[in-house]
Amino acid sequence: MKLTELSAISPIDGRYSKLVTELQEVFSEYALIKYRVFVEIEWFIHLSKQQHIKELPHLTKQSITFLSKIEKNFSLAEARKVKNIEKKTNHDVKAVEYYLRDQFKKSRQLKGLAEFIHFGCTSEDINNISYALMVKDASKLLISNNINKFNDLLKKKAHQYADIPMVSRTHGQVATPTTVGKELANFSSRIDRISMVISETGLRGKMNGAVGNYNAHLIAYPKVDWEKVSKTFITKVGLLWSPYTTQVEPKDSMAKLFHGHERLNNVLLDFSRDMWGYISLDYFSQKTIKGEVGSSTMPHKINPIDFENAEGNLDLANSIFHYLSSKITKSRWQRDLSDSTSMRNIGSCFAYTLIALSSLIKGLNKLQINKKVINQDLENAWEVLTEAIQTVMRKHHMEGGYEVMKKISRGKNIKKEDLHAIINSLDIPSAEKNKLLKLTPSTYLGLSNKLAKQI
Repeated sequence: MKLTELSAISPIDGRYSKLVTELQEVFSEYALIKYRVFVEIEWFIHLSKQQHIKELPHLTKQSITFLSKIEKNFSLAEARKVKNIEKKTNHDVKAVEYYLRDQFKKSRQLKGLAEFIHFGCTSEDINNISYALMVKDASKLLISNNINKFNDLLKKKAHQYADIPMVSRTHGQVATPTTVGKELANFSSRIDRISMVISETGLRGKMNGAVGNYNAHLIAYPKVDWEKVSKTFITKVGLLWSPYTTQVEPKDSMAKLFHGHERLNNVLLDFSRDMWGYISLDYFSQKTIKGEVGSSTMPHKINPIDFENAEGNLDLANSIFHYLSSKITKSRWQRDLSDSTSMRNIGSCFAYTLIALSSLIKGLNKLQINKKVINQDLENAWEVLTEAIQTVMRKHHMEGGYEVMKKISRGKNIKKEDLHAIINSLDIPSAEKNKLLKLTPSTYLGLSNKLAKQI
């Protein structure tokens, strides 16, 4: 059966495929081969610049241009050539080496230097760098193109709703008032902080042979400073150098990055659930879209499907991020291949996150604030001012202020007149008394509106 939206096993390649197309250049099989080709070529060029490797001379400008074109023009058609070679070798990295050998035959200088392709390398030298670069690029793409887009929208909404008061809820019950904008600003601030941590997390790479000791390198060229050669190469391709490894780069830095994405997704999950809750309270309504159906049997419904969709996909993303951050840091002795098939699923966690972000942006754009319901809840929440009253009582050394407010308010329905009677009976300066008498649930906002505007 031909792969289509209807025949794909995974919704990433089916139902949601249009939402994740930008990841195809990073995480597809084609992309993995392309990154491997890049690493092999760059390592070959790097070796040609080492003075003690006499058998590999400095490359001509024509040769450098030729190699650059292989990298730049690598296409699906070229990737298919590699896959055809793999059918014979049954080894994906070796297939890349043989593909490059075929390409080198087209160059006057390079055709005699093919033995220096993959020189001193184990497959994991190529793979660990390729995957690190893939994850680095995907992480940057996710933050710069998608997280930032969502967060910019969130900041815009925080500013827009900065002055709209609402009752907050702690333990699901009415609590000290805030503003709608401030609650959105809380999420935006968390996203800013974690995004910065992710962006500052450097990924590591290694290029040191079969078990990390440069054994073959040193036998061939004992005068070469292989540690320096390795470090300069790893740094040149944009990674941090791992000086101590087995055959496997331990991937602790990648696990750290995955934990960062998991934490970021938890913020998005928290946001999704809060928005779902506010919609259920009718604090937000959702724009109706012509032709859309909310329920197959209840025509009146507009379900918060975007936030529910986001929640499900974020949970899926995090389950994979969490699994991989644990799995990829463990390997039996110097190498086992149990992480190999796991690594091929890295794209899934980024894809599910991307799908969730698309839903969150869509959902946030559909929200309409329901001031009438919000204001009604505020008008029915005069008990929240007991916090303000008992705090002023404490200020003026009035004993038992908290206990007095607790006695008249806990579990009871307090009205404005009840509070004003208590305020008028207090032995406090008249200016303080008048300030409390003017206070309402909708004006008891602290710095919430200011905080929302400065995010």
